[in-house]
Amino acid sequence: MALKDINLNDIKDTAKDVYGRVSEAVGETVERLKRKDILTAPFMVEMIRTASNMYDHGWDERNGGNISLMVDEAELTDYLDLNQVIREIPTGFDAPTLDGRYFLVTGTGKYFKNVKYAPDVNLGLIRIKDSGRTAELLWGYTDGGKFTSELPAHLMSHAARLEVNPENRVVMHCHPGNLLAMTYVHTLDEKAFTRTLWQMCTECIVVFPEGVNVLPWMLCGTNTIGEATAEKMKTARLVVWSQHGIYGAGKDLDETFGLIETAEKAAEIYMKIAHLPLLNTITDDEMWLLCDRFELTPREGYLSPRKA
Repeated sequence: MALKDINLNDIKDTAKDVYGRVSEAVGETVERLKRKDILTAPFMVEMIRTASNMYDHGWDERNGGNISLMVDEAELTDYLDLNQVIREIPTGFDAPTLDGRYFLVTGTGKYFKNVKYAPDVNLGLIRIKDSGRTAELLWGYTDGGKFTSELPAHLMSHAARLEVNPENRVVMHCHPGNLLAMTYVHTLDEKAFTRTLWQMCTECIVVFPEGVNVLPWMLCGTNTIGEATAEKMKTARLVVWSQHGIYGAGKDLDETFGLIETAEKAAEIYMKIAHLPLLNTITDDEMWLLCDRFELTPREGYLSPRKA
């Protein structure tokens, strides 16, 4: 090609295009380098620790149990490019009030004992869109997996608890052995079930004064049980799934873990003494003293009226 045939404007345009692409690539690289390792994020550290504790307590055998933690966008910007969507996963249900919310969720078929060894495989960070029908994967599930099959129950419960307490961030499901056993030998009436737990440990009415709600056996992993759980979550942070396990909700992982831990301890005591003559108990009058001491309001109608 002769020199006279060279179009300088074309060269300038090409140079501008190359410069723009290089600048963009450099900018993206700089942003990536500035981002912190998400495995060091406080919410991630606590999630991994909680999953390990739940397995160590015997609450989450094999791939049993699941956790979802709602994370604020401000907590993520130092760790992820929120415009980079790895893939979209249908949820199979509607949750319009959760559009734009971010959740760190355990994966389907995953073992809690493995979370600390391979968090990027066993956990995923998703963003809800399309009125809840789609989850955008932003991090995790690196083996091609997806969120727990109980996600409908989790997100419906999140939506229900947020209406009651805007600070709610956690929904936790597990299979504590004593609570599970209790559903075979104790009436499933919620008032009776709650009162039994309250009477087993002094701290129970202090930790969950709203009591415990109970569902009969239902097929898990369906929208039906998700809707039923969410309805129960409107009046209590603990919902027992008969012959299956329990759902707990709270403002953080510690609170939710502690709720389940306390109820399970009470159920353990009950299972140890249920076949024996009961000589002593915590009376309703004594529980009223606890409510006064800790400035609590017990579930209406669950205690006998105060004595004059």
